[in-house]
Amino acid sequence: MRFKRLWAMLHARNLEFFRDRSALGWNFLFPFLIVAGFGIIFGGNDYSEYKVGVFPSQSEIVSMKDIDLPSGFKETRFVKFIGFISFEEGAERLKHHKIDFLLKAGSPSHEYWVSDTSPKGYIVEKLFKASLLPENKNIAEKMEISGSAIRYIDWLFPGILAMNMMFSALWGVGYVVVRYRKTGVLKRLNATPLTAFEYLSAQILSRIFILMFTLAAVWIGCSLFFTFKVEGSYFDLFLIFLTGSVCLSAYGLVIAARGTSEEFTSGVVNFITWPMMFLSEVWFSLEGSPHWVKLTAKLFPLTHMLSAVRKVMNDGARLADVTTELAVLVFMTAISIAVGAALFSWNK
Repeated sequence: MRFKRLWAMLHARNLEFFRDRSALGWNFLFPFLIVAGFGIIFGGNDYSEYKVGVFPSQSEIVSMKDIDLPSGFKETRFVKFIGFISFEEGAERLKHHKIDFLLKAGSPSHEYWVSDTSPKGYIVEKLFKASLLPENKNIAEKMEISGSAIRYIDWLFPGILAMNMMFSALWGVGYVVVRYRKTGVLKRLNATPLTAFEYLSAQILSRIFILMFTLAAVWIGCSLFFTFKVEGSYFDLFLIFLTGSVCLSAYGLVIAARGTSEEFTSGVVNFITWPMMFLSEVWFSLEGSPHWVKLTAKLFPLTHMLSAVRKVMNDGARLADVTTELAVLVFMTAISIAVGAALFSWNK
């Protein structure tokens, strides 16, 4: 491999991206607008269905016949009950806004836990207290939550960054290379001393540089308006995002390996990105979802990257605590690069 040829392609691809002002502006503006919208319009809070955790429970699916709760509360519409084996498991979900309210089943004093920063928790608390009145059980003991509460915007922000990286990687590698093949650019490059390995390496390195540059710019820009609290190390976050960007770029390489139809490539990219966006907990938690949905989500690299990022950012975890997620990302990267390199063609 000649480094000079690799550097020439890398430099050319970067110039092409930065000279395309519409693409450049959208990569910076899109994630910022989403963060600003959730932060300002909704006050950084989630407004989806109400999720109530119940412990102790041997199953995530709670049987209403087997738990001692006020009948009026159990029959409340739009309230979903989720079982937890222990208090620690339920409290962790409550602090991370994956549930809105936590109850101890069978408690004579009706012990419950709720985050004072959650408007949904406030509503559920009122519903729970009101359900005790018809049964003359106006006794409910509110318990304190240990540790600081995590704002929904702090939970959402990594998802927006990861989503922007996903779109940029798959479209920036997969779609662009297919467009080059269709217009004959790859055919002309094939006539030069440039090898396929050098060309693909330059494309991936260029996209990784753009992803990390965009990530840093969006993070700094959003931090000027919203104060994001990072419990862990910024260096650990950088390594996780870097590993994720390599994995997503490798996925783009698989898309770019074959094909000359931009329309078909666009459909393939959408087929991959939309399920990943909704099942990888970008916008909302999958807590309480069917087991097969959670298993499906683990097939996507975005799920593992977000899991690792949120552990470091919100819980103060270290790299040693997220080795499983990083190992999965590395494995997915290796498989994608091998498949993409084996299938790549200059013309077909």
